[in-house]
Amino acid sequence: MSDPVVRIEAVSKVYGGDRLRVEVLSETNLEVAGGDFVALMGPSGSGKTTLLNLIAAVDRPTSGRVIVAGQDTSQLNESALAPWRHRHIGYIFQLYNLIPVLTAYENVELPLTLSRLSSADRRAKVETALEVVSLTDRKDHYPRELSGGQEQRVAIARAVVTDPTVLLADEPTGDLDAESAEGVLRLMERLNDEFGKTIIMVTHDPRAAKHAHRFLHLDKGKLWSDAEEAATGVGGSASSPGSEE
Repeated sequence: MSDPVVRIEAVSKVYGGDRLRVEVLSETNLEVAGGDFVALMGPSGSGKTTLLNLIAAVDRPTSGRVIVAGQDTSQLNESALAPWRHRHIGYIFQLYNLIPVLTAYENVELPLTLSRLSSADRRAKVETALEVVSLTDRKDHYPRELSGGQEQRVAIARAVVTDPTVLLADEPTGDLDAESAEGVLRLMERLNDEFGKTIIMVTHDPRAAKHAHRFLHLDKGKLWSDAEEAATGVGGSASSPGSEE
């Protein structure tokens, strides 16, 4: 694996003021190398989604630095952030976030409308992304005509169509049955293994975490590796992907 493409340095995130102060992340450090596949686990409210949002620069830390693809995102103003995210971030959501009035093809094409690509180049990228997720035969279907697993695969195609530096997945199998979830996780493994995509995946499911190269645990604003948990006892039974929360 290559040098870190994601570096979190002493990041804290606080919401509210003095009377209602909530510290979601506290002095968090993290490095993710290019080509890594990291599963991020922890109880609800532990800051997992907040951490993803900081990496995607849709939120800013209260203190510390977030560096992605060599860029300290705090140095970018709002007008510069949109093209930066377009180039470097692909986001996969639990509930797919597809546009219901657009076909699968049109949903995947949507991020490319921000680019200066010709229509032919856009078409080639969309068709490639749909082929990767094995949905070429469903490209003209609307979300309501697809199964949940197929909808999530469309969402993954949309996330990768711009060839982003990092894929962020927030509970990507949380709304799927076991068979569909396994198919989505195998697809993410393929994106990592064959295409070298760097993936950070939030999950509550230890079975999903087994598909990653390594896993980390967030609890009470602190980020722990499996080795640190084993040494300190922090995180309880979450110290291995095969254990239950």
